[in-house]
Amino acid sequence: MTELMDQTEPDNDNESTSLSDSLFEQLSEAIVTGEFPAGSKLSEPRLAKRYGVSRGPLREAIRQLEGRKLVTRLPRQGVRVIVPTSALAAELFRIREVLEGLAAREAARNATVEEITELRTMLAKHTQALAEPDAMLYWQATANSDFHFMIARMARSQHLFDLLCGEYYTLFRLFRMKHRIVPGRAKRALIEHVRIVDAIADGDAELAEMLMRRHVASARTGIETSSEVLAQT
Repeated sequence: MTELMDQTEPDNDNESTSLSDSLFEQLSEAIVTGEFPAGSKLSEPRLAKRYGVSRGPLREAIRQLEGRKLVTRLPRQGVRVIVPTSALAAELFRIREVLEGLAAREAARNATVEEITELRTMLAKHTQALAEPDAMLYWQATANSDFHFMIARMARSQHLFDLLCGEYYTLFRLFRMKHRIVPGRAKRALIEHVRIVDAIADGDAELAEMLMRRHVASARTGIETSSEVLAQT
């Protein structure tokens, strides 16, 4: 996570943009990890004091959060962190199924040998992490360790990448954190990842797309199931 290096008012537009981007990263991560709980109000004066910044860059960062659908702004209620719902999860994951299926198809056509090796190395690390006794969630904390982020990058489509890793990416991470996956799903997801990589390595675009779509659909089912369980407790 980028640290705020300058506690003073930026001297030019470039510095202001850099500061607002840094604030956006920190605020979005705080939302994803639950540091700012769902439904909580984001007070500009408190945030400005907490991060030691002026209102200008902070307001721009909050606008970015609105653009990523991480917060809502309502009359007389101010800015609040979104409340994840099973209905929103279902809608987002249906969109994700189509987009990520396409990304896997294109990755099978465009991935380099080096990228395939990088993917396999990353999955080996994930395997080690899930071997820990208390490992329950397949939590990929950063873009550099995120299987789906890497597949989108390998697709070689800037528009597709922007949709998956820009507009929707943080929302997907939010649902990964907020909803506990049903028992056994984490290890199953890793197996599915390995099969997807095998299809991409073989250059089998049709199989890669099918496996990715099944994988995302399975994740959606797991989220819906966990939401139903939580609603009954």
